[in-house]
Amino acid sequence: MSSKPLIGVPADRRIVAPHPFHMAGEKYVTAVRDGADGVPFIIPALGDSIEADEILSRIDGLMLTGSPSNVEPHHYDGEPSRPGTMHDPHRDETTLRLIYRALETGMPLFAICRGYQELNVVLGGTLHQHVEEQSGYHDHRENTDDPLEVQYGPSHELHLIEGGLLHKLAGTDTVTVNSLHSQGVKQLGDGVTVEAVADDGLVEGFVVDAAKGFTLAVQWHPEWQVTENEFSMAIFQTFGDACRDYARRKSGAS
Repeated sequence: MSSKPLIGVPADRRIVAPHPFHMAGEKYVTAVRDGADGVPFIIPALGDSIEADEILSRIDGLMLTGSPSNVEPHHYDGEPSRPGTMHDPHRDETTLRLIYRALETGMPLFAICRGYQELNVVLGGTLHQHVEEQSGYHDHRENTDDPLEVQYGPSHELHLIEGGLLHKLAGTDTVTVNSLHSQGVKQLGDGVTVEAVADDGLVEGFVVDAAKGFTLAVQWHPEWQVTENEFSMAIFQTFGDACRDYARRKSGAS
């Protein structure tokens, strides 16, 4: 049997005129392959018809990706979005369902950017829809006119909480990360421990206290050119190791 874990990557649902497509960014699936040493498995965004238990029974870990779309605010009792805001209700229904079940089963879960926000919402937290308009916070958005290397380049410092997982993986108190988001955590969900805080005070990393397995959420994008960043590689390798351990336990129990 292969030692590489099968890691689920929920897709976005996008309209590529005139048809709907289910797609995941290449940088995420290659980070699963090159960083976590896993086999990426793209999960279609089938919404409320998704067979969450059937899917989770076949994979060894779940990674939630970033996306240009925002979580619909009715999921956290937020104000209606502004006209023109990009939403993906099929993804919302898919990922929120998968997160609930992954937390219950103890499956390793790694949430990035939109995924970070989704996990916070599942845990009862709320979101700022426009962090850049909140007093005291920086503009965390990228300039989409810049080349990708600039958009995903170092943007701001991040303080890592002493004794936390990220602090241990980085081996330092402060790292510099990229920043490509408008939504951000307003109120943290229940039962989490903060792992990382941006230099303006925005919480950008947490773990779930009562999780039965590895559960980490980060607001930045460690998947970007993962093999070129020692800290990002450490995060993905730790996630991959957790998925391998989960797969072994699952196999031994069957």
